[in-house]
Amino acid sequence: MSHSTTRSYSTLHYHHHHHHHHHHNNKPTTHRLLLHSFSLKPPPSSSTVKHGPTTNWVAFNNNNNNYTHVHEEEHTYDDDDDYYDSSFSIEDQLFVGWFREAWPYLRAHRGATFVVIISGEIVASPYLHFILKDIALLHHLGIKFILVPGTHVQIDNLLAQRGHKPKHNGPYRITDSESLAAAMQAAGGIRMMIEAKLSAGPSICNIRRHGDSNRVHDVGVSVASGNFLAAKRRGVVNGVDYGSTGEVKRIDVDRMRERLDAGCLVVLSNLGYSSSGEVLNCNTYEVATACALATGADKLICIIDGSILDEDGHLIRFLTLQEADMLVRERAMQSEIAAHYVKTVGEENLSSHNGSVRPHSLANGKAFGVHNAAFQNGIGFDNGNGLSGEHGFAIGGRERESRSNGYFSELAAAAFVCRGGVQRVHLLDGTVEGVLFLELFKRDGTGTMVASDLYEGTRMARVTDFAGIRQIIRPLEESGTLVRRTDEELLNSLDCFVVVEREGQIIACGALFPFAEEKCGEIAAIAVSSECQGGGQGDKLLDYMEKKALSLGLDMLFLLTTRTADWFKSRGFSECSIDLIPEERRKRINLSRKSKYYAKKLLPDTSGITSKGSFR
Repeated sequence: MSHSTTRSYSTLHYHHHHHHHHHHNNKPTTHRLLLHSFSLKPPPSSSTVKHGPTTNWVAFNNNNNNYTHVHEEEHTYDDDDDYYDSSFSIEDQLFVGWFREAWPYLRAHRGATFVVIISGEIVASPYLHFILKDIALLHHLGIKFILVPGTHVQIDNLLAQRGHKPKHNGPYRITDSESLAAAMQAAGGIRMMIEAKLSAGPSICNIRRHGDSNRVHDVGVSVASGNFLAAKRRGVVNGVDYGSTGEVKRIDVDRMRERLDAGCLVVLSNLGYSSSGEVLNCNTYEVATACALATGADKLICIIDGSILDEDGHLIRFLTLQEADMLVRERAMQSEIAAHYVKTVGEENLSSHNGSVRPHSLANGKAFGVHNAAFQNGIGFDNGNGLSGEHGFAIGGRERESRSNGYFSELAAAAFVCRGGVQRVHLLDGTVEGVLFLELFKRDGTGTMVASDLYEGTRMARVTDFAGIRQIIRPLEESGTLVRRTDEELLNSLDCFVVVEREGQIIACGALFPFAEEKCGEIAAIAVSSECQGGGQGDKLLDYMEKKALSLGLDMLFLLTTRTADWFKSRGFSECSIDLIPEERRKRINLSRKSKYYAKKLLPDTSGITSKGSFR
């Protein structure tokens, strides 16, 4: 009988033949493991990896992780072979494999501060329960959370029950006395509901065997909330009286940090307090974006009730800050929120900075930190005079709720926060179960990420880069690490080169030569200038080239190397035979170099960057 198990959490798919071990029957059993990416070292069963289009299979040799070619049918072994423990079930293998895939992310996120907006639609839905459960788990893994729950759905429901209509002007609610009473009731109710759900501990019977029974009555997560938000009245603007609507004046970062460092999760309400002791109803997104900037958060995560889709209805998985900025600016005529964005951040388009088109000219994500200076002194939102400009970015009102522009408002808020210096903003569909885990612990996530620094300075080469590329690769050619290229060869292949530019200097380069018919590409000439080595530039290049290869429809990358095999092995490449290399390339291989051949299968549709996206 044949039985197969796949699980969406892992890139591993196991096909397990002869599921029932009939020991009276001495037929050998075949276990087969398909790795769709070579980034995982499989558990110590005899594992096979299929490369590309050939029918050869590759088997792990566990002593040194080399791959040796075998044919599928030959690879059989008896049930009682030493190296196979049949009690190690497929579920266990998947569990262990998943854990190993997640550990770099577990390590990276530990101690990080995430500001999380939970949109009003999700707060009012049954999905909130599961999201808070997942946040509690992540809190115990060492992530510091500031939650900013949306209240507008509850406020509107309370007003409707009392026979009142909600009033908005632009993104702001006009908070009359009925609206303020509803806002206070909604915010209080939501805060208590969140505290209650986060107080639940783990199941006692599950952890008793680990002897932790004296702590089973502890509260799940300690939650802190308080008067962290100082607000001022919005007042009368263009003849419209906003009533008790507030704007962010100051966020008490020091007090919030004390709570976070003491192991609490912070819930930041959208109700602020004025210097005269009034309650003011502020815009949730304005509060959360100001908070992310003021605290210097590692991420802003927006949990909404849908996905960010392109015109064809496909999920947009990744946008650079430049792309997000451009998308928002393009809508400035038809969208009030886009016009508000342009007015707030200024007319300067990121991609036309310094007069020349340099789409990735952000220095460390803070070059445009126009909002940063005011946030450095812990409390300091007021610019010394008690007055303050735009600190957060308000979205809401009719345009957001009509969804005529999809989740465009949230995208504008993401671009705003990225410009202010938060390097990553994630827009996640809270109706997807486990969406936080899928986004934070899988390489390509499941939502939309806007990043200010991911491919910073990385672009396709131009003729003017020739001298800079030549300068970086010459020392490597002289040491024999790279194959020598004549000036003519280099010029002819220049349009396949990718460069990383910093302050006008080329600091790294690499080439991607596509073989369209074979659906594969060759990675070559990766070089980083000596003063920038160890700074992750090589990884940035390789990642960019992998995304580029996917956008060209390639599903495998290969390379020839004599000296840098270890670097590529630790990035998911594995040794392969010469047969995998396209024939026209094989003819040109200089066999006297005795290069080793490495290949990596690309996971399809991992980036969501279409060829018309990042790689124009």
